[in-house]
Amino acid sequence: MIATLINAAAIILGSLIGLLIRKGIKDEYRKVVFTAAGLTSLAIGIQMVLETDHILSFALALMVGGLLGTAFDVEGAIERLGDGLKKRFARRSEDTFATGFLNASVLFCAGAMTIVGSFNAGTMGDYSLILTKSVLDGFVSIIFAGAMGIGVAFAALSVFVYQGALTLLSEYIKPYVSDLMLGELTAIGGALVIMIALGLLEIKSFKTGNFLPAMAVIIILVLAMPFITFL
Repeated sequence: MIATLINAAAIILGSLIGLLIRKGIKDEYRKVVFTAAGLTSLAIGIQMVLETDHILSFALALMVGGLLGTAFDVEGAIERLGDGLKKRFARRSEDTFATGFLNASVLFCAGAMTIVGSFNAGTMGDYSLILTKSVLDGFVSIIFAGAMGIGVAFAALSVFVYQGALTLLSEYIKPYVSDLMLGELTAIGGALVIMIALGLLEIKSFKTGNFLPAMAVIIILVLAMPFITFL
């Protein structure tokens, strides 16, 4: 859990630096920060999506996951959580709180580094991968907080809960997580990050939270691949 705490602290520290940069910045410069955040997310997302070797499963996971997320209004639930945190900890004028919280949570929790790093920390006491991730997350949080505000800092809670749970349960989960599953999970995470990027670049707005169930769907599809060969 030490590495996870360091990761969460790096996100908070980076966010605080981003907020200092954001304070008093003119709108024209803020747009530049949004563009930088969008392009950074786009580059990360594309790298992640290229990990897939099963495009049909990738497409099915996004479609089914998106339908499930819409049916259960996952995005709305996350926004309500964000609004609750905003009322308790942030200024009422912080209109991008929920967006920053959701987008940063997805970005910092998606990807193989989170899973493999947590497994290494939990089973071998090897913190190197999570510490590397902490540095990357810290720098990205500077850009994100500069664009979207204090909500980004609260993504540290998401990282602490998700990454911490993976670390604590790693002995039980790791035997079931293959390289194939890691690659496909990373690809789905990349698709979510690309959705975030397109929103930041004001190209197209998505309810990214509604696609989060796709992460669970792709796990089921990967487990089914030995029995359903066309996946």
